[in-house]
Amino acid sequence: MTDPAAITVRGLYRYPVKGLSPEPLEQVQLKSGETIPFDRAYAVENGPGRFDLESPQYLPKINFLMLMRHERLAALQSRFEEATQTLTILRDGKQVARGQLTTPIGRKLIEQFLAGYMNAELRGAPKIVFAPGHSFSDVSAKCLHLINLASVRELERVLGFPINPLRFRPNLIIDGLDPWEEFDFSEKEFSIGHARLSGFSRTQRCAATDVDPGTAKRDTAIPAVLQRTWGHSDFGIYAHIIEDGLVTVGDAVSR
Repeated sequence: MTDPAAITVRGLYRYPVKGLSPEPLEQVQLKSGETIPFDRAYAVENGPGRFDLESPQYLPKINFLMLMRHERLAALQSRFEEATQTLTILRDGKQVARGQLTTPIGRKLIEQFLAGYMNAELRGAPKIVFAPGHSFSDVSAKCLHLINLASVRELERVLGFPINPLRFRPNLIIDGLDPWEEFDFSEKEFSIGHARLSGFSRTQRCAATDVDPGTAKRDTAIPAVLQRTWGHSDFGIYAHIIEDGLVTVGDAVSR
């Protein structure tokens, strides 16, 4: 049986630009009804888009550059400076583009790089989009995504090789649960650090998880393995923030 005192936060991440690399955090102030600040705050439209800056609405991820179809994105490392909202893109450790995303020229510098780098996979000129308070999540709700390291280990056992947890694009990585026990949180309230969350859905996985974030290679078929082995393609859960609070790596998770 799981020892409640042993359930802890092992990782905190946000993804300032949808489809680009995660930004690890040591701590974050969570706010009720919101995402982690700047999580999926920006996205890159793949050619002519439907996103309305004046009336931002949820759009399916196929409208944007994303890992499910564009694994070459995983070969890029991105750095986001929150104070200036400046994005730096590196490839093999070398800077290849840098721009302040709040300015037209800054966005254009990033767009021009992506136009060349992603040329074969574009439907038109890439365009960086943003709207205050909007998050380009894979789901319409403002939420966090949580995964369980024990479930990662169980998947590794079946696959026979190590799996980077960042394949699953988590905001929170927790440890100390049994494999798949995170699903018990999907319809319950729970506390992490000083914040309180409410799980609302298991996460159905797509082909983005087949891409190794370290190599940018599509090297497995995780949704198919999940379905064949456990009878579902779910991995992780989504949760709403229902009470403000500070969360730090190492904090306890309690129900």
